[in-house]
Amino acid sequence: MAKEVSRKGFDVLARKSALYPQEELLAVERGKNAMQIGVPNEISLQEKRVPLTPGAVALLSNNGHEVIVESGMGLSSNFTDNEYSDAGAKIVYSAKEAFEAQLVVKIEPPVKEEIEMFKPGSFLISALQFGQLNKEYFQYLNEKRINAIGIELIEDKVGGMPVVRAMSEIAGISAIQIATELLSNLSGGKGIILGGITGVRPTKVVILGAGTVGEYAARAALGLGANIEIYDNHIYKLRRIKHALGQPVHTSTLDTVMLSDSLMEADVLICAIRAEKGRNRCIVTEEMVMNMRKNAVIIDVSIDQGGCVETSEVTSHDEPTFKKFDVIHYCVPNIASRVSRTASNAVSNILTPMLLQAGDSGGIEEMIFSHSWFMKGVYTYKGSLTNMHLAKKFNLKYKELSLLMAARF
Repeated sequence: MAKEVSRKGFDVLARKSALYPQEELLAVERGKNAMQIGVPNEISLQEKRVPLTPGAVALLSNNGHEVIVESGMGLSSNFTDNEYSDAGAKIVYSAKEAFEAQLVVKIEPPVKEEIEMFKPGSFLISALQFGQLNKEYFQYLNEKRINAIGIELIEDKVGGMPVVRAMSEIAGISAIQIATELLSNLSGGKGIILGGITGVRPTKVVILGAGTVGEYAARAALGLGANIEIYDNHIYKLRRIKHALGQPVHTSTLDTVMLSDSLMEADVLICAIRAEKGRNRCIVTEEMVMNMRKNAVIIDVSIDQGGCVETSEVTSHDEPTFKKFDVIHYCVPNIASRVSRTASNAVSNILTPMLLQAGDSGGIEEMIFSHSWFMKGVYTYKGSLTNMHLAKKFNLKYKELSLLMAARF
């Protein structure tokens, strides 16, 4: 009888306290090749992109890597701290904790105050804008013994630059979207639609540059029904873009007289010529701009290299346009930040496989030395990683440089 009472009492206690087997959350086991990746906030005023999305963080965490995310890092691209935390990231509330990681991943180059927070010998993946940064900047990186990989220099096995191409595709499509907005009455434009409808003459779009930006701008403009003309001095690029578009479009080399006549009838001018070395040369003169139609639109995508229009001046996302000679100018250097979530997904999809491959190899440095195709353009001096092109550009000796600047993944 006593045993039955005892059993009944235990059953009551079990029902009240829910004494059932419970799931236990176990920490992800970190292997010997696990990396510590820090992702700090971007402090640049116009930078809204992020290098890793929550999905990428989840993949890295599931493979045993530790990802340290500074609080608020993803808000500019509408990614919350909760999303990163649920993906397995460690949320920290100071930039210093993120910069002290073994590997720091950013979009914009770190400023001097941020470089000071790095641990000596750590790795950095970010943009390294040779056209804007000076010799002293790279010497300071070297003093801190930071191994830096230029995100815009990353190449794949076939020699393509995936990050540059992805951002160029976004810039090309966005340029046509921006032109559509600026031609409307609401933006003080001509009040015309970009394209054409039955019985109404289509708008004319002139594109300078037959690269990736020009190709995707042309695709978007053709999709809207616009009449386009493409100019470039490289015949092979003009031949390639005609083949890629699959439609008969007007192409020409940069003949000054022909271009001047064409701009007099143009509603939109897209400048997408990239300088092969140094600063862009001026192609569209002030006189050509003066002869353009009233409230025509110029979008100078190459403004980050100085632009190719004489009247271009750098603008911001807050005040993106100005008028000169009654022509609307849009000269924002970082167009991809207008659609930061799409751009962030693009960058993250490129970086994540690279980081996973580095983890499998035992780290960034180990991956470089274990892949012969990766070593092209990378040089070593007494165990340090260096780049010949950087050394030549800033007249630095190899032994003074311990940076990894060009990489192929």
